[in-house]
Amino acid sequence: MSSNYAAELNVALLAVQRATQLTKSVFHQNAKGTLNKSDASPVTIGDFGAQALIISALQANFPNDEIVAEEEAKDLRENGKMKDLVWSLVQDAKLSDQGAEQTLGGTINGANKMLDIIDKGDSKGGSSGRIWAIDPIDGTKGFLRGGQYAVCLALMVDGDVKVGVLGCPNLPVSDSEPLREGIGADASDEEGKFGVLFSAVQGQGAQSRPLSKGGLAEAKTINMAPISNVSDATFCESVEAGHSSQGDAANIAQKLGITKPSVRMDSQAKYASIARGAGDLYLRLPVRKDYVEKIWDHAAGDLIVREAGGQVTDVEGQRLNFRLGRTLKENKGVIAAPKDVHSHVIQAVKEVLSAKQ
Repeated sequence: MSSNYAAELNVALLAVQRATQLTKSVFHQNAKGTLNKSDASPVTIGDFGAQALIISALQANFPNDEIVAEEEAKDLRENGKMKDLVWSLVQDAKLSDQGAEQTLGGTINGANKMLDIIDKGDSKGGSSGRIWAIDPIDGTKGFLRGGQYAVCLALMVDGDVKVGVLGCPNLPVSDSEPLREGIGADASDEEGKFGVLFSAVQGQGAQSRPLSKGGLAEAKTINMAPISNVSDATFCESVEAGHSSQGDAANIAQKLGITKPSVRMDSQAKYASIARGAGDLYLRLPVRKDYVEKIWDHAAGDLIVREAGGQVTDVEGQRLNFRLGRTLKENKGVIAAPKDVHSHVIQAVKEVLSAKQ
């Protein structure tokens, strides 16, 4: 395999694109089909279906690679009705381009095989070898309310993120559309206006292209917006107060002289939005000492922002460490910003957080 990761990027883009077809279908047909999960975030049948499709494509192309994924099939094995529903959706999720489907290895051979495939995402992660990280639907609450969510896939080699892809069905195709709350709400399916595929390969820059139902659309290079004065910045944060301290974020914004209100949105769509210059800063601030981030919630977005000219660190200014297993256990919080203002933002973050101790 060549080291420019062209084959991996192509498969990742097509796999995510096909998975978004399923997630959009699930939203429109079955938005009420949720299961409870022990970590209290809602799980949808779309999570299971998207994970099955992506792992199936990875196994067809890179059978020896390990996979870290969020879901396991236990709940589906115990719920025949749900299993049948997911299987039906997986069978229907096909790209209209035959060559693209062939690249992804075609259809899964039966519902039980689908369950086995979902359970292949059980790698412990770590610092050696090729490991893919999948979040089949990042931002499940956003997904359920018809807001922002992302289908996320990243390849790490020896703990270093090499390829990142984000499928954001409800972000506007136009990179110049300003960031605002409620953008793309109600899962608008206006053809050509909403739905973006973001990608990056280490050392090769970041790109966006419209999501399509067939082969890949033409890509264009994306870059973070140049910003000379941090007080002019637009910053995004999580919708859920349980994911990020919104009070601390407001204090940091005040310290930086930012007067625009924050834009709250779910998922790694925040990383994608600042990478394309629609926003400037992404603040995810620790809500409690024992909260540990999962690698699949950050790997793709981290690479895409850095390849678009940004810097991504924790609140201490340390790079995110994807080498330690399934979590970012050495990092607290996330600060993503253009390189030239990142240190300024980190300084404000440290001042606000240290004042609380």
